[in-house]
Amino acid sequence: MCGRFAAFNAYPKLARRAGVVVVEETPPRYNVAPGTWIAGIRQTAHDQPPEQLELWWGYHPAWAEAKASKPINARSETVATSRYFKGSFQKRRCIVPADGWFEWVATETGKQPHYLTRIDREPLAFAAIYTERADGSPGCAILTEPARGSAVEVHDRMPVILDDASLLPWLDPDLTDRETIRSVVHHLDASLLEHWPVSRAVNKPQEGQGGELLNPA
Repeated sequence: MCGRFAAFNAYPKLARRAGVVVVEETPPRYNVAPGTWIAGIRQTAHDQPPEQLELWWGYHPAWAEAKASKPINARSETVATSRYFKGSFQKRRCIVPADGWFEWVATETGKQPHYLTRIDREPLAFAAIYTERADGSPGCAILTEPARGSAVEVHDRMPVILDDASLLPWLDPDLTDRETIRSVVHHLDASLLEHWPVSRAVNKPQEGQGGELLNPA
């Protein structure tokens, strides 16, 4: 899954690679939690460049009942066919830039957080979908898939991470067919990932927010 991530250098690098014309500065965040505003990238028309937008991390379509679920993740295996997600998968795909994400491993002394990132420290492009919420603002869910590479050592699932060549196809709203999308969108090579244990201060996002959170524990 993806329930917490870090984004401190990733946005400007990834935005430029995706062709965002105006790249506004985003504050560094080392412990991004659900239910907060996060930076994203979308494309609203094929003949328009990708653009920056603020997304609420939590997916709840305006048409859904108030008591309907507000997931922060969507499973890649079912996102294209689920009634709740398929409209967004077809027309409202986006990217959430990140430098890494956190997962927790059960130990004899409690759950130990690990930080997962690229070996070369290049940015990660999380595949996501968004929808219009009741207040008109966009809310998103990050796609997940079965864990690959070293990520399997800490969790059975991980965010879907796009390779650079897949950024524009993923954002293109004219690509709506599930199989076509799958044929042109590819995931990051899992051999590029690594992880290490970090401070348990990550457990409390309201307290742990500095870059020291990423230091090996």
